[in-house]
Order: sequence, then C-alpha cells, then structure tokens
Amino acid sequence: MYSRLKTLRLKTLRLKTLRLKTLRLKTLRLKTWARSLKRDSHAIYLASRDPRVPWYVKALAIAVAAYALSPIDLIPDFIPVVGYLDDLIIVPLGVMLVVSLVPEAVMAEYRDKAKEAAERPSSTAGMVVIVMLWLTGVAALGWIGYAHWARA
Repeated sequence: MYSRLKTLRLKTLRLKTLRLKTLRLKTLRLKTWARSLKRDSHAIYLASRDPRVPWYVKALAIAVAAYALSPIDLIPDFIPVVGYLDDLIIVPLGVMLVVSLVPEAVMAEYRDKAKEAAERPSSTAGMVVIVMLWLTGVAALGWIGYAHWARA
C-alpha cells in the first residue's frame, strides 16, 4: 500500500514537472517570437528608407507601422478579447508580409542594425528628464485650469 502510494506521488510529481517544463518552453518560444517581431518592426522601419526596397513595399511598411501605432483600430480595443485580437493578428501578419517582400540582403542588414540598436543601453537620466517634463506640463495645465475655473 505504501509503495503504491509512493509511486503514485512520484508519477504525479513527474507529470507536474513535465507540464511546468512544457509551459516554460512555450513561454520561451512566445518571448522569442515577440522579440523577433519587435526587431523585425524596427528593421522594417529602417528598410523603408532604403532605395533598394521597391516603392510598393515601402508603402506597405508605412501602412503596417501606421496601423500598429494608430489609436484608431478596425475593432476598438475596449471590446473585450476581440478588441485586442485584431492587433494580435493584423500587425504580425503585416510585418511578416513586409519582411517577405523586402530583399533578403537588405532585411539581413537591417535586422543586424535593429539588433545592435536594441542592445544599446537606455538612458535612465533621459527617462527621468522626460517624465519630469510631462509631470511639469500636467501640473502647469492643472494650475491654469484651476486658476481659470476658480474665477468663475
């Protein structure tokens, strides 16, 4: 009875370990895919300025970038699940389409440049300055608004 219970616990533990490893592997694949999508997006931006890229690929690259950065979506984001679904499908498909249309040599060159740009250190001091500017702007607008409506 005891050995049977022990083997059952071991099997359960192995199954949990296997599920955890599978989950970690899937998470790692998703992170790798997201990083490559980010790198390719930057590479597309760089490639869209290259004279070796055909004009129609440049136009498509600009359209994909504009859709990705635009606050206007086909399906508004406030609609649960479906709102973000268009961003999760349309943008990656657009990036993949543009990547397939850009010449291989050009894309490889700009992927390297995008990878180098991602590895550069970011400036914490610059971030602090920008955040302080935003907070100062918000405080100034609040003060102006308070002064204006307090008179009324």
